[in-house]
Amino acid sequence: MNYKPFALKCLLFFMSAFTCEKTIAQDTTRVTIQDAEKQFLEKNLQLLAEKYNIDISRANVIQARLYNNPNFSVSTALYNQDQKKFLDVSSSTGQYGFNVSQLIILAGKRNKQIKLAETGTKQAENSFFDLLRTLRFSLRGDFYNVYFLQNSVNAYTAQIATLEKLNTAYADLQMKGVVTLKDAVRIKSLLYSLKAEQTGLENQLNDAEAELQLLLQNNKTFYTPEADSASLTKAIDQFNLQALTDSAYTNRFDLKLATNTVVYNQQNYSLQKALRVPDLTLGAEFDKRGSYINNASFLNAAIDLPFFNRNQGNIKAAKISIDQSKTQLELQKLTVENDVQKAYVKLLTTHKMLQSFDPNFRSQFQRLMDGVTENFLKRNISLIDFTDFVESYKNNILQLNQLQNDRMQAIEALNFSVGKPIIE
Repeated sequence: MNYKPFALKCLLFFMSAFTCEKTIAQDTTRVTIQDAEKQFLEKNLQLLAEKYNIDISRANVIQARLYNNPNFSVSTALYNQDQKKFLDVSSSTGQYGFNVSQLIILAGKRNKQIKLAETGTKQAENSFFDLLRTLRFSLRGDFYNVYFLQNSVNAYTAQIATLEKLNTAYADLQMKGVVTLKDAVRIKSLLYSLKAEQTGLENQLNDAEAELQLLLQNNKTFYTPEADSASLTKAIDQFNLQALTDSAYTNRFDLKLATNTVVYNQQNYSLQKALRVPDLTLGAEFDKRGSYINNASFLNAAIDLPFFNRNQGNIKAAKISIDQSKTQLELQKLTVENDVQKAYVKLLTTHKMLQSFDPNFRSQFQRLMDGVTENFLKRNISLIDFTDFVESYKNNILQLNQLQNDRMQAIEALNFSVGKPIIE
């Protein structure tokens, strides 16, 4: 049997398959991480909705600065029986009176309410920036996850294209009795296995892509990330744990929010103590002829007598809230330290693992794969050895992609734990 035509045909199949590129659909958009972040800041609805809370809090400060309106009241007789008149307000026989009063806030309650509202605005701002930090972490994580998953899917695509052609060729040769059924089934089994694994990866990719689309508020476009992961890892060895922790103390908005919550509760405690002092109402009244003399004028003053309600419950609750928020602040500090340490150690471990890889490993493996393919076509190696090497090649490419993805996720986790992008 002359195998040269068969070998030449298969060789052409293999060379075309391993050099193929993924076809980009018409609705696919290539995007860099900078482009993605710009679109995210402009269009993310969750972020925009949270921003309204800042405006609401600022409006509350305006409201707290306003004084109480004065009160004006007027009264007159509904019916004058002597004069047989309704609503008699005449100067000679009529009756009317009016009263003007103003509530005077005592014990500095107004200033305390203003400070409380201002602290509430700071809390809203910190909540917004902490949400921004969280969503940005999700965005960048999804971006790199999609990037490396697409690389892995593409690796499967190249091998599946090769094996599909080889499977067709082997099926024809098996029907002619040139190759055994065992060899044909082994090729088909490897092909089905790769397809099943690729389907699993594509499902993961679709999930990650859906999350990315949601963050970018565009489910009409399939995004293809463009990234240079190697250039993003040059600064990893420049940091130490203590410096990172100190930076997190300065930049973590959830920690600032916890600090402001303590201040808010302290200010609320001061306000609640002030509220036990009743406010004073001052007023002036005129009565035409319904008093002990005609055209009577009065000065009015009113104040509640704090015999029973001195705001005891609210004062106690406010004091307990201070202790609670201080405990939560200490917990938040420990959380920040733990987050930074965990992310830093994970990054160093993953980075060290990747540094142990030869940078030329992927290209060398590809050349070796081409050589093995050529030798298989020349019948220099067996089908078992060839399929074992295909499995090894696939596993190593996937593991390398996963390690690179793990490092990028670790970088983003460290940025997230510190509260700002320290590695771009």
